[in-house]
Amino acid sequence: MPLKIGDKAPDFTLKSKNTTGEPIDITLSDYIGKKVVLLFYPLSFTSVCTDEMCTISGGFNEYSQLDAVVLGISVDSIFTQEAWAKSNNITIPLLSDFNCEVSEKYGTKYADGEFVLGMNGVSKRAAFVIDRDGIIQYIEILDDAGKLPNFEKIKEVLRNLK
Repeated sequence: MPLKIGDKAPDFTLKSKNTTGEPIDITLSDYIGKKVVLLFYPLSFTSVCTDEMCTISGGFNEYSQLDAVVLGISVDSIFTQEAWAKSNNITIPLLSDFNCEVSEKYGTKYADGEFVLGMNGVSKRAAFVIDRDGIIQYIEILDDAGKLPNFEKIKEVLRNLK
């Protein structure tokens, strides 16, 4: 059953490497008490994903001023994410959903054969805003990997959360 606004955000723990240089675990429930933006993206080193994450990193202060944490999630390995982040000055934590478990939980995974060149196991571009209590307040899942989430709407939702 697809997630909807008002649902408790499914908890997860994923590996990240790009912000510390060492593999670390990042667990969603550790952010209870904070506003969280989860940004699922298809693949590192692709043009639209690079534009998205560079824009978010460049505008990080806007999200910080809204008291929000932004986490990027893809099926890339932590090593690929780290190299991509370094080469593009991406400063937000990138989390590896290499086994597609979180993409499955959040309903963002393309069906087999639906992604470019028939690649399987890739997440759709998606945005989720989670409030301080761990409840989903915004969902945007895009079938077209060439489109970006509505960042103005995401910021509006964040501004309206306590």
